[in-house]
Amino acid sequence: MQRNDSGPETEVLDIHDCWKYLRSASICRIALTAAGAPEIFPVNYVPDYGTVVFRTGPGTKLNAVLGGNTVALEADGLNTYGTIAWSVIIKGTAKVIDTQEAFQEAAEAGLSPWQHGSKEHLVRVTPTEISGRRFVINPPTPWWPPLDSPRHEPRGGRSR
Repeated sequence: MQRNDSGPETEVLDIHDCWKYLRSASICRIALTAAGAPEIFPVNYVPDYGTVVFRTGPGTKLNAVLGGNTVALEADGLNTYGTIAWSVIIKGTAKVIDTQEAFQEAAEAGLSPWQHGSKEHLVRVTPTEISGRRFVINPPTPWWPPLDSPRHEPRGGRSR
């Protein structure tokens, strides 16, 4: 881990820590381009031999994957006490892998659809770049000025 200039309590995660955190979560967001516009969807996933696998049905995600565009995945989490947060981003290529062996491995790893409907396509995201951060969550009090500060006065000044 390396310190980052974004703050005294922010640490850049090495590749091993990124995968450790990815294995500790099961939900991420996938960002992709569809019809020339950015789209973001939540998906449940499993890490699989240095890749990430999720299931999807026909529609926007599948069409974008079949279009061959680069995708990004972001997973986030907190420690048990809610005092330390982490975020990992994977950028890479996504391909449909519809083999029975791939479905069996994904099922054995715990991947199953969460929603009703057809999710017959398995997608594997192969990373070209992985980055992550871990940081201490600051208490919210320093974020807000005191209630008696001029920033909290109603428009037009104080009423008397």
